[in-house]
Amino acid sequence: MLNLKVIRYRKIYIGFSALMVTLSLIFFLTIGLNLGIDFKGGDLLQVKYEKPVNKDVINKSLNELTKDIPELGAKKVQISSDDNTMILRTGQLSEAQKSNLLGKLTEKTGKYEIIRYDTVGATIGKELTRNAVWALVIGSILIVIYVTIRFEFVYAIAGIIALLHDVLICIGLIALLRYEVDTPFIAAILTILGYSINDTIVIFDRIRENDKRNEKEKHNKKTFEEIIEMSVNQVCMRSLYTSITTLFSVVILLIFGGESLRTFNMTLFIGMIFGTYSSIFLASPLVYLMRKFRKIKKKNNKNDEKKQHFRPSGSNDDDILCGDKRCKISSEK
Repeated sequence: MLNLKVIRYRKIYIGFSALMVTLSLIFFLTIGLNLGIDFKGGDLLQVKYEKPVNKDVINKSLNELTKDIPELGAKKVQISSDDNTMILRTGQLSEAQKSNLLGKLTEKTGKYEIIRYDTVGATIGKELTRNAVWALVIGSILIVIYVTIRFEFVYAIAGIIALLHDVLICIGLIALLRYEVDTPFIAAILTILGYSINDTIVIFDRIRENDKRNEKEKHNKKTFEEIIEMSVNQVCMRSLYTSITTLFSVVILLIFGGESLRTFNMTLFIGMIFGTYSSIFLASPLVYLMRKFRKIKKKNNKNDEKKQHFRPSGSNDDDILCGDKRCKISSEK
């Protein structure tokens, strides 16, 4: 069993998380997400050639069409040499422009098979964006409700902060890498939410279990700090083994999954790494800090109640208690 000091070194772990979230927000706000046609609208053409193709030849052919088809000015071309596949993303084209484009590609680059041709209007793109945001919000609310019912509210808040940590870092790093954000990206984020909260709940469950056992102990009671560190060390190897096993699959998908799944796979890869980190090194210290804050607040409230209870009627701020008698402090010159 490991001997991680997640509470003793909580400032380091929380500080690292805060740094990563801050950098991710900077990347997101300055660079921005590279939105695909699913969100901003446009056309996507995916074709498979019989022979290997040269990206420079394709770009040259498309540049020649820019005068007739202005939407090609913002084109994005991806070539996969593994299966001779080309993916072209452009603004939304008319039927005449599509025919012109396909004919030019056949003439300049050779025969190909159309695998996919999608058109997404701007209105549909806005609707997809709105639905994606609602999916994340509703998912987060349901997680809060579930964790609150099963544990208590401080656990739910710690869990949601850990999830926000994972999502923000994923978004920031994907913005930095300039990977195209499409519908599978939202699926990857939702997958990370479920994966990360599951890992966190396993640790929370062990903390609650050990906390109940500790309450029944008559001697050698442990502090809440010791309970958390013991619980984390008992289950952290399980979390690490699960994450490493899952990452093997994600890495294989990254290598062999192709261009169309690149954003999805990279988002999962980043999310699982930081999701495992937040479950072990962020969520538990947050529970400790919030429980500690709540305990201090309750103690202060009790002290205030005691002061109010023992304050004699008619006394003011100049009165103090001297044993069983009320003593009046008067300022005499």
